Amino acid sequence: MSKPGYRFAVFATLLAVVVVMLGAYTRLTHAGLGCPDWPGCYGFIGVPMSEHKQALAEARFPEAPVEVAKGWYEMVHRYFAGALGLVILGLAVQALRRRGDAGQPLKLPLLLLGLVTLQAAFGMWTVTLKLWPQVVTAHLLGGFATLSLLFLLVLRLSAAVPVMPRLSAGLRSLAAAGLLLVIGQIALGGWVSSNYAAVACVDLPTCHGEWWPAMDFANGFHLTQHIGPNYLGGQLDSDARTAIHMTHRLGAVLVTLVLALLAWRLKRNGLPRLAGLLVLALATQVSLGVSNVIFHLPLQVAVAHNLGGAALLLAMVLVNYQVRRVAVSAAHAFDRQAGLSAMPSK
Repeated sequence: MSKPGYRFAVFATLLAVVVVMLGAYTRLTHAGLGCPDWPGCYGFIGVPMSEHKQALAEARFPEAPVEVAKGWYEMVHRYFAGALGLVILGLAVQALRRRGDAGQPLKLPLLLLGLVTLQAAFGMWTVTLKLWPQVVTAHLLGGFATLSLLFLLVLRLSAAVPVMPRLSAGLRSLAAAGLLLVIGQIALGGWVSSNYAAVACVDLPTCHGEWWPAMDFANGFHLTQHIGPNYLGGQLDSDARTAIHMTHRLGAVLVTLVLALLAWRLKRNGLPRLAGLLVLALATQVSLGVSNVIFHLPLQVAVAHNLGGAALLLAMVLVNYQVRRVAVSAAHAFDRQAGLSAMPSK
């Protein structure tokens, strides 16, 4: 039976999915600077709609003409992100009140509260530093981290995993390695997006008709880009963007191979449903990535690719959680059996 707060945590996780989706939509519609200030929009609580307010807004920010649609994309994302912050605050308060209850997580809700506060700062810096790629990528990773930790909280508040003492050696290590690779691939995806490198290659499996096209890795992964320019649309040349894109492709190949091996190992160790879920998430994400290239980054597919990355990450969180819980449960079962065997018979 699930613990108190489980449904609240599920709601927070679903809300985080919406926030991740809205963040992707805002970024992919080039609306990250739809409001040139933070937390308001041209000094208003919402997007200025009347002619008087728009004239006032453009007087305040003459370098940023009002684009109503992009402004609303940005503000709706902020509203939902703010709501998520309040929900996570509620989870933290609830955890503090029930900290004496058996099995009540405390550190995790408090960590989430700190992370979502940091996310608010990154949201501000995304605007004030004019979409500096380092901040945009960190903001994306923070959103995925928030979603992952909320999902982990859901798992910890849910019913226990049944004992299945049939794990082979090294499975937990492989699952952990797979999780790290997925996180790294998401970071690369964020770097692709923040540097507008998604359409640097428009053919498959080659790029510009070559297996190894001209690439500038030094500038493509120059992490100390200076702060100051408006990075909307990107500042890198074609060869640098190609290097970023190709690195993301190679990362996708590596992730696919490792997760396919992990799925096979899961099935061999008596976890076929978990293996099937992982294969489904992986196949969906690979298909969406290929579709982005073939169809030249259609908005719906690009947003779905972001959500697919989130789904794959959550699948890996579930795999690591269940593998660890199964291993711990099996160890406890073995200890209990050994204890009973050692007791003298009457």
